[in-house]
Amino acid sequence: MIYDVIVVGAGPAGLAAAIYGKRAGMNLLVLDSSSITGGQILSTYEIDNYPGMPGVSGEELAQSLRAHCDKLGVEFARGKVTSIVDKGATKELVTKKGNFEGKAIILATGASNRSLGCPGEDELSGVGVSYCATCDGAFFKDKVVAVVGGGDVALEDALYLARFCEKVYLIHRRDEFRGAVILQEQVKASDKIQIVFDSTVEAINGTEKVESILIKNKNDGTEKTIGLDGVFIAVGNVPNVNGIAGLPKQDEAGYIIAGENCETSIPGIFAAGDVRTKQLRQVITATADGANAITSVDRYLQK
Repeated sequence: MIYDVIVVGAGPAGLAAAIYGKRAGMNLLVLDSSSITGGQILSTYEIDNYPGMPGVSGEELAQSLRAHCDKLGVEFARGKVTSIVDKGATKELVTKKGNFEGKAIILATGASNRSLGCPGEDELSGVGVSYCATCDGAFFKDKVVAVVGGGDVALEDALYLARFCEKVYLIHRRDEFRGAVILQEQVKASDKIQIVFDSTVEAINGTEKVESILIKNKNDGTEKTIGLDGVFIAVGNVPNVNGIAGLPKQDEAGYIIAGENCETSIPGIFAAGDVRTKQLRQVITATADGANAITSVDRYLQK
């Protein structure tokens, strides 16, 4: 079967594209590598900036988006794309479970957590090292933890963990945070959060589980060890494009170059959500991308 459009990825951007595509009468398929739809928002405890739905959990929003898709009869398939073959009038997606062909493709693969790359991180992952405070935070009740990062996610993680942890170190390599001002104010007002500026994590120590971290002050080079039970890493994301051949042009960080119309360097291939170059990566911009991408696909198909 040749679809009108195949959406690769089932996060907010991909699901929004599916909703708009089905409403436009397109023969559409959503192809995702995971058996659970929702993307990154599944690991978000609370989304307080999605208009009209303050305090909704990531899981609740994902379920709502999927239910909307199911109501419209969106077709889903599971498979990890390894290459894109441009056949001109159609594009073929190659996966280990078979190939899928469509007249247009929307890449909405999202992004993943960036690692620190320090000794002990990989070895202690899952036994004290985590990239999702809302997923694993409950295991650290009344314990001492550290959050590494300075953006919105890091600040939100620190505030979330401070609800039930004994103490939270918030370690950032710069002398000021990049996150929203309101989050900064909440962090600074918490008596459970200790901010450590101008510092990097040089090593995560422990045998069977995390026992301490070694941090280094960037200004004077001094090092010190902090005893704790867990480390939550929130230092940004990388686009989920590794292992896919035949991609459109990307920037130096690997994000697919595309504007608000989601058009890429290859006609018929569009990029939506966190995987594309953009100023702001939030749920609202991802869902907006899904709608914009379908509008561009519709114009492309009309040609």
